[in-house]
Amino acid sequence: MTLHPAPISPPPRTLRQSGAALLAAMLTVTLVATLAAAAMWQQWRAVEVETAERGRVQAAWILVGALDWSRLILKSDANSSSVDHLAEPWAIPLQEARLSTFLAAEGNGSQVDDASTDTTDAFLSGQITDMQSRLNITSLVDGGQVQAGGLKQFTRLFERLGLPQQQLTSLVEALRKAQSAAGTDDANAPLMPQTVSQLGWLGVPASTIAILSPHITILPVRTPVNLNTAQLDVLWAAIDGIDLASAQKLIASRESRHFKLISDATSLLGSNTVLDDTQVSVASRFFEVRGRLRLGDSIVDERSLVRKDASNFVVTLWRERGVFDRDPATAAAQAPR
Repeated sequence: MTLHPAPISPPPRTLRQSGAALLAAMLTVTLVATLAAAAMWQQWRAVEVETAERGRVQAAWILVGALDWSRLILKSDANSSSVDHLAEPWAIPLQEARLSTFLAAEGNGSQVDDASTDTTDAFLSGQITDMQSRLNITSLVDGGQVQAGGLKQFTRLFERLGLPQQQLTSLVEALRKAQSAAGTDDANAPLMPQTVSQLGWLGVPASTIAILSPHITILPVRTPVNLNTAQLDVLWAAIDGIDLASAQKLIASRESRHFKLISDATSLLGSNTVLDDTQVSVASRFFEVRGRLRLGDSIVDERSLVRKDASNFVVTLWRERGVFDRDPATAAAQAPR
């Protein structure tokens, strides 16, 4: 019988060294993979931030162009007519449409196919609203003095909307204090709001602001209500002594032919109704321009207040970006498709 030598086992020291080397290799691979993943995440984050910033800047510039376009429409309208009504081009809302269609319409078809412009996923919508189609908070108080005509209009509006008259009384008093303290160091005086959403500064409840928002505005100066653009509730509140049937009659009449003069509305209402040209008009100077740009997954809203000067030059008074509620009539038409 042939005898074979028994296999010689490695010493325990050698086994421990091999296990330590394997563990070190695994730790090294794990560390390298972790560092590589962290580097990739940092790079991905930097790309996402750069993409978002580029989209924000592009959206801002596009909305600036949309505002300039709206000002051009208003200026052209002012040069052609001194009367403002809802059948004019500015009053037609711009439903959401792909931005590339505007470039194609302008003969810039070469830009539509240029991926660097990012217009393939850009959708633009907007509208121009006559701010003199609403009651103006500024007409309530002028120079710290309550205005009887404006107070009567708002009293009727609060009555029509079912709002407590004591809230109107508190609003007038807070507005008077805010105007009187403007430019002083009175720390106890309320701040003067610039938009309707800021009426909470004067103590107006949020529920009341929500109800009033479609019917009121805050403008730099006292303004009359435009008979051609005001809705039923505002018309009824603006004209003292008329009933809802008469207000509806005005709206029905202007749909077929807008009022060119205040006397056109007077003849329709009858000689017993006297229309004050400081309370109502057929032209407007202040308009709100709203634009919305949907660029990929990002949505940018912008709202601006513009004013037509005596020379029909349209100037921007303020601009703000954010998320704004839209009028229910246009919200459905402008919903993303």
